[in-house]
Amino acid sequence: MSNDKMPFTEHLEELRKRLIISAVAIGIGFLISYAFKEKIFELLLKPWLEALPKGQTSKLIYTAPHEAFFTYLKVSFIAGCGLAVPVVLHQFWLFIAPGLYENERRYVIPVVFFSTLFFLGGALFGYFFVFPIGFQFFTSFANDYITPMISTKEFLTFSTRLLLGFGFVFELPIFAFFLAKLGLITAAFLKRQRKIAVVVIFIVAAALTPGPDVFSQLMMAGPLLILYEVSVWIVHFFGRKEETEEVENPVDTAA
Repeated sequence: MSNDKMPFTEHLEELRKRLIISAVAIGIGFLISYAFKEKIFELLLKPWLEALPKGQTSKLIYTAPHEAFFTYLKVSFIAGCGLAVPVVLHQFWLFIAPGLYENERRYVIPVVFFSTLFFLGGALFGYFFVFPIGFQFFTSFANDYITPMISTKEFLTFSTRLLLGFGFVFELPIFAFFLAKLGLITAAFLKRQRKIAVVVIFIVAAALTPGPDVFSQLMMAGPLLILYEVSVWIVHFFGRKEETEEVENPVDTAA
């Protein structure tokens, strides 16, 4: 970390530069995704169609003239953001890199790579595991008197919030690794805060899931609890050993 402090105006200029590059990357991703908008939405819809009982309609509806058009725009934008994730994360780390020590900067590229990998892994987990189970549960209430007639807007909101939510929560081990390398947290600290973490995890799950139903919240809280335990071990193995040992084995200064 440089001893020379960067003026506030230079911080703003650097932030502006990183935001512009990120916005351009998202814009390019949006244009690419819009060319395949129908295929992307069809792929997003596939788990729902497979979960529908036999004889149920396989089509979504839209209740406003502009709803389908804006749905495709939103799908393209979200997919564009997904394509731009590596660039956005790289720009974020470049922005904070000047405030890091030399030995901390070498973790920038691995952190960016694994942040992207974990985000995509979380979204894929939501798509291939949570969607089939969740949609099977929700469609199980359909019968001769009740039939699902979902609008494109409602389906997109529900599905994308779940996918993005799982993508973000899967970043927890990477976030813990980075904080451990900065010496801000230790494995002992995470263990002591486990009870509080459980409460926070269920609050986060309730905030990130699109509906008020307990089922969706449990589907997100479960992986989060596992990821928290994984983070404890990551911090244990990759944190600053001298600080970890000092906290876990305090010296009895009174002796």
